[in-house]
Amino acid sequence: MSQYKRLIIVGAGPAGVGLGILLEKLGFQSYTILEADQIGSSFLNWPKEMKLITPSFTGQGFGALDLNAITPGTSPAYSFRKEHLSGLEYSEYLNLLADHFEVNVEEGHAVLHVEKTNGRFTLETSQGDWTCDALIWATGEFHFPKTDGILGSRYGIPSGFIQSYKELEIGQRYIIGGGESGMDAAYHLATNGSRVTVLLEGHLKDFAADPSRTISPYTFERIQKEVAQGRIQFLEEVKVEEIRLEQDEYSIHLQNGHTMSSQLQPILATGFKSGVEQIQEFFEWKENGKPKLSEEADESTLIKNLFVAGPSVEHDSAIFCFIYKFRARYAVMIEHLLNKWSIKIDQNVLKDYRENQMIADDLSCCEVDCEC
Repeated sequence: MSQYKRLIIVGAGPAGVGLGILLEKLGFQSYTILEADQIGSSFLNWPKEMKLITPSFTGQGFGALDLNAITPGTSPAYSFRKEHLSGLEYSEYLNLLADHFEVNVEEGHAVLHVEKTNGRFTLETSQGDWTCDALIWATGEFHFPKTDGILGSRYGIPSGFIQSYKELEIGQRYIIGGGESGMDAAYHLATNGSRVTVLLEGHLKDFAADPSRTISPYTFERIQKEVAQGRIQFLEEVKVEEIRLEQDEYSIHLQNGHTMSSQLQPILATGFKSGVEQIQEFFEWKENGKPKLSEEADESTLIKNLFVAGPSVEHDSAIFCFIYKFRARYAVMIEHLLNKWSIKIDQNVLKDYRENQMIADDLSCCEVDCEC
């Protein structure tokens, strides 16, 4: 009866499309990808100036797959002749691959509710119900900004809601949060003529070998010139408790009792929630807001045949929040599921993925360290 098993993937970003390509290569076509908007919609909603921080480079002949590729034999660097793609360009890359591999994507199907009864999942969507035997949640995080830690956060602008930094009024700007999105915003605002103050809970010099725990060299390099010119400054070890709007002026209240005033709306770059929170009752949760998953195949510890793909995957010190990281779990998850369903797997496909460093089944290999 295994041939009648059906899989649904929610989300058509790099995780969802990458999984669909793998399934097509394996000859398993009893799947559907449900996308609320369109393929690559998160990237289409990036600020126009934002680019991928991970560099793209074509090096397959030497066993180095482009860091932003989602399947072997492809390279965004080759396709666009660029090292750092914009969101629009990367979305185009995803669409090119979805068309080429004839991935089964249903656009405009927003998932409203999920139930599991008698071993099968039922998904209520904006265009009708779907049922399946296994479900992979691959929605990403960009559409879910984390703003609930600040009172009056409605008075700030989440960085992900900015269409273009060039459209924002020039002046003194405050950015709350010093991660990648905050530093990227600071850079673009400064180059457009604004003076920028970034409010950090930690220190700018905090650095780690794992790029998931710090700002990237690409971002650090870009902001240095603006810092030297006095256009960007940092307030370190400060925590914002509240934002108020009083007489057409924004006041930013810090935990240490200090207050700053701004004529312009502050920008919130306080990170993102897990997209898995949409179905949070199906998971156990860690204190850092990530779902607890099995190390074997990124499966919910509460619900069988419910998997997570993308930046919400985390196992101890292994954080899979970059494309080159979470793509290495596609084959691990699919091999586990198809073996469970007693479906024959083409080992040559898995061999190709392993040779391209796209299978991370030994998580001890994900420890990050640098000698210098």
